[in-house]
Amino acid sequence: MRRTGLIYHPEFVEHDAGPGHPERPARLQAIIERLEDSSLAARCLRLTPSEAPVETIALVHSQEHIEHLARLSRLGRLVAETPDTVVSPATYRVARLAVGGALAAVDAVMAGRIDNAFCAVRPPGHHAEYEQAMGFCYLNNVAIAARHLQVHHGLERIAIVDWDVHHCNGTQHCFEDDPSVFVFSVHQFAPGFFPRTGAREERGVGAGEGRTLNVPLPPGCTDADYQRAIEEQLRPALHEFRPEFVLVSAGFDSHRADPLGGMQLTEAAFGQMTRAVVEMASEHCQGRLVSVLEGGYDLGALAASVEAHMRALLE
Repeated sequence: MRRTGLIYHPEFVEHDAGPGHPERPARLQAIIERLEDSSLAARCLRLTPSEAPVETIALVHSQEHIEHLARLSRLGRLVAETPDTVVSPATYRVARLAVGGALAAVDAVMAGRIDNAFCAVRPPGHHAEYEQAMGFCYLNNVAIAARHLQVHHGLERIAIVDWDVHHCNGTQHCFEDDPSVFVFSVHQFAPGFFPRTGAREERGVGAGEGRTLNVPLPPGCTDADYQRAIEEQLRPALHEFRPEFVLVSAGFDSHRADPLGGMQLTEAAFGQMTRAVVEMASEHCQGRLVSVLEGGYDLGALAASVEAHMRALLE
């Protein structure tokens, strides 16, 4: 059995984008209740993060963007940065706390305290661009963790695996010209589907060409389609890249019950994909893997999918 960390902070629920918003505090409450009821939480090392330092966030985001989020939060009311990305009084602090969760997890893995971890954090991050919040995301948790591993732990090659139903535009753009970070995304791709990026032809630019691998899929794909993408596309790519650490942007909104996606995955798919990626991490980087929560908006499906993910991490 692997030593798995579970990163959570009770203040994650304080970010609230307003009534009816899909990315709501109840998401984390459903996850934690499920993990506690199933006794999975008791099998993990529980880690409580602190807010990420501004200088670490600035490895990925502009100083202007960071200060802009802080200013909006200080207004003391809800402010729509974009139509679907609303800043509340707690958003800046909680977004820094979410980044801190990813940092605490990768630091614990690098210190040998745990083998892998799941970060039950919010708000999510993979849509956040260098100087733009969007898609419910304010700071790019996974991208910042990747840079932190390079700058503070001296790692050279980081792989990011994203299976959220939406393409990881912010993560891709952060690293598209950087050959030291490999970004893989399997996602729904259809005319007008958010964020309208992630075509197969997007493979990176300049020195980073070939270090971006998108697997765009039409709506209606199943567990088998996703497993095929992992085995036939991701596995050989990681074999060639030889990562020293694997980060997973773990979105669960490709579940068939999710209201924001159009895929047909069951919760079992997330266990299957997790086992495959854990196996790849074991082959290439001593099992060093951290997953960070992204999407997933049907509470029951989200909780069940995270349970399957956690069981695979612990095996």
